[in-house]
Amino acid sequence: MRYAYPLMLDVSDRLIVIIGGGAVAARKARGVVKAGAKRVRMVAPNFEAAPPAIVQRVQEVYEPKHLEGAGLVFAATDRPEVNENVVRDARARGVLAARADSDEAEPGDFSTPAHFREGPVIVSVSAGSAALAASIRDDLAERFDPRWSVMADLMQTLRPLVLKTVPASADRRAKIFRALAGDEAIARADQGLPGVLAWLAERYPEFKNA
Repeated sequence: MRYAYPLMLDVSDRLIVIIGGGAVAARKARGVVKAGAKRVRMVAPNFEAAPPAIVQRVQEVYEPKHLEGAGLVFAATDRPEVNENVVRDARARGVLAARADSDEAEPGDFSTPAHFREGPVIVSVSAGSAALAASIRDDLAERFDPRWSVMADLMQTLRPLVLKTVPASADRRAKIFRALAGDEAIARADQGLPGVLAWLAERYPEFKNA
């Protein structure tokens, strides 16, 4: 894709429709289920690869009606003309669609980057080449510090605490959040929430009684 705006999409309440029944379609299904999707529909005349059990399988030739209610669409068949029709029909409904066989001449609306997940941390890489993106992803994964994942988990508690404790108009909030992302705070992550809270209290008086 020539132009792309990166974002993280909540798929938990969206109906995800995947047109295709092969290995690529099944991989897309596993990916969205792992990301939290609870409603996933696969449509294909035949299913050559088994998707997760939660996925609804519709064994039919694709028709536009299969996109009814969709919140996100994947065109993942081995027939370019079908994928093109799926993207066209999704756009007519105002729904974003991705093509597994997309190129610059016939792009979809979005692509799924190479990524890896460590707890609450997701690192995504897009490089204009799937092979290059995967190589960069693998290199980053090897150098990933597990404490980053621990801190990301702790931030589910720390962020609301900072927002509650520090006035909204204060630039101090931003300073504290930057400090929590720094080496000193990360080093305390191994001590869990008590260790990071103690570190906060040592440096910021407003957290002494938090």
